[in-house]
Amino acid sequence: MHSSTRVTLPAAFEVAEIDYLALLIANMLERLIAHNDKIPLLPESLTRFHSRTVPNISVLDYLRRIIKWTKVEKSCLLLTLHYVDQICARIPLFTLSSLTCHRFIISSITVCSKGLCDSFCTNALYARVGGIPVTELNVLEREFLRAIDWRLMCTREVLQEYYINLIRTDSSGRFGLEGAESEVEDSDMESVSSRSASPMDVQVRHRPSFSLLGTRESSSVLGDTATLPTIEQNMAFAALQHSLKKPP
Repeated sequence: MHSSTRVTLPAAFEVAEIDYLALLIANMLERLIAHNDKIPLLPESLTRFHSRTVPNISVLDYLRRIIKWTKVEKSCLLLTLHYVDQICARIPLFTLSSLTCHRFIISSITVCSKGLCDSFCTNALYARVGGIPVTELNVLEREFLRAIDWRLMCTREVLQEYYINLIRTDSSGRFGLEGAESEVEDSDMESVSSRSASPMDVQVRHRPSFSLLGTRESSSVLGDTATLPTIEQNMAFAALQHSLKKPP
């Protein structure tokens, strides 16, 4: 456990303490969940990732449990955020909520670790740590791979951008980047006008008027690949969908 004092994190995610990464990721996911839980659950929105009831463990404690028992790599934790954006772009009805988050996380860690890491655990261990039967994890693993179209990889630069934006948008205000923080923020603000929204850009800049796959310049990080929506864009789009479904 860490105190609530101001923490300066290293510029590169590879050398950051993994528990700080867990804190940042949990903060982002919990804010996303709080938003999405306000959206009524429709029958057509149900997926294999939905639990019958909300798990009685917080996102942060769940991440810490996974870190403790599976020795997951930092890149796999950050890739979970990339997969959220990826799946929400491909399956607009999917929302990360208190009913889907935990199964999504353990599926993501399982698939990513097995696909990209030199050492990983068995599905039996991932299932035990995740609190679900191994047969269910096997099904979730296949469903997850189909949802991301088997696209497991992204560049180190994309992961670094997620890391920087996690720090910048953290609601606790505890974290800063090593070096001149004001320079980092100024640089990031300047770059917003010349590239597509970076992963998890500040949510106050996103409004329901955003198109899910808006026509904007491609990101210098993502090169010529199609622009993917950020988590906050998905939040805004979900709110728009909800408003459009209200009776006149």
